[in-house]
Amino acid sequence: MADKKATLTLPGEADIELDMLSGTLGLEEIDVRILGSKGYFTFDPGFTSTASCESKITYIDGEKGILLHRGFPIDQLALHSNYLEVCYILLNGEAPTKEQYEEFSTIVTRHTMVHEQIHHLFRGFRRDSHPMAVMCGVTGALAAFYHDAMDVNIERHREIAAFRLLSKMPTVAAMCYKYSIGQPFVYPRNDLSYAGNFLNMMFSTPCEEYVVNPVLERAMDRILILHADHEQNASTSTVRTAGSSGANPFACIAAGIASLWGPAHGGANEACLRMLEEIHNVDHIPDFLRRAKDKNDSFRLMGFGHRVYKNYDPRATVMRETCHEVLKELGMKDDLLEVAMELEHIALNDPYFIERKLYPNVDFYSGLILKAMGIPTSMFTVIFAMARTVGWIAHWKEMHDDGIKIARPRQLYTGYDQRDFKSAINK
Repeated sequence: MADKKATLTLPGEADIELDMLSGTLGLEEIDVRILGSKGYFTFDPGFTSTASCESKITYIDGEKGILLHRGFPIDQLALHSNYLEVCYILLNGEAPTKEQYEEFSTIVTRHTMVHEQIHHLFRGFRRDSHPMAVMCGVTGALAAFYHDAMDVNIERHREIAAFRLLSKMPTVAAMCYKYSIGQPFVYPRNDLSYAGNFLNMMFSTPCEEYVVNPVLERAMDRILILHADHEQNASTSTVRTAGSSGANPFACIAAGIASLWGPAHGGANEACLRMLEEIHNVDHIPDFLRRAKDKNDSFRLMGFGHRVYKNYDPRATVMRETCHEVLKELGMKDDLLEVAMELEHIALNDPYFIERKLYPNVDFYSGLILKAMGIPTSMFTVIFAMARTVGWIAHWKEMHDDGIKIARPRQLYTGYDQRDFKSAINK
């Protein structure tokens, strides 16, 4: 609501009054939309101080360590819900009744198969392709197979597209993995949960039955919940920008996958594992800690602290508990895990980390869980994309439901002034 005004004073010109907007939670925002008509634009590289949209889906308070999905705290959802229930909440705004949940989960479960010709599509990729490259390409290509309901102006078409993407993404993700290791694709099973079905498609083979471990199934489900949405991050903003042009939903989600692939965004848990491999042994930790504390050394401890959360990552508490459950269940001990557990102990007790609030974040623990499950690091961001798909869909649907305006950022031009052209080749 715009119940207050801010005044912008410019040299030699009349003051400009700007509406101040207040949301349900969060900082007040100054509405600068009229500045263009006054001959001015604002300059905010990365849009770090600019609200690009109005949304009812997710709220983050990084200073207080708060993450809410439709008002529900993330830790409550992770501990007392499951991924498909969270998907329903993100897409529909309210927690489902038992009947609504059963209908929703049944639709998702019965649409997990992909068109058989998609199997042949994979053959166009090299076997050593990064799974994210394959996932990005195949997701975009789904528009060629499911083009019967792609009119983004029709609400029913948007709903169908949402179900198709949510249902088929675990199948596509598992196919990316199977293709990379030369194993046959595994078809989805309707008798398994969303997380259990994904694990089965990842690890089962025609040679022997694969039994889903309930501890690993719960851990995977929590990983999906904790990565389902995170407000207006780079990939979500990418999906919204692509969607603002009226692009089909599969193209928009493929754009989100491409953005997530960037190491500064979705590759954090993969980078954390590489750091642990670099440390290699607990005996080497003191040397790396000295480097981390040295302002003149470029080395950084990955998986500690968070750009958004200045206090603690609310997802990390649940992920830490889950990580220890998985390690206990599997009884795993190796150098990498020993290094990780020692680093965790130091970070939670060393005054240097405590004073700077450099606590282990969700990427630190999720990487350890995925490694313990036997999932290669090349698949970490694929699983992140699979989890985040529902968030992307929710934002894509919201922008269409509310009415869209094509994204058109402005710039501060610093190139040449106008000059005459003289060709050096046409003489």
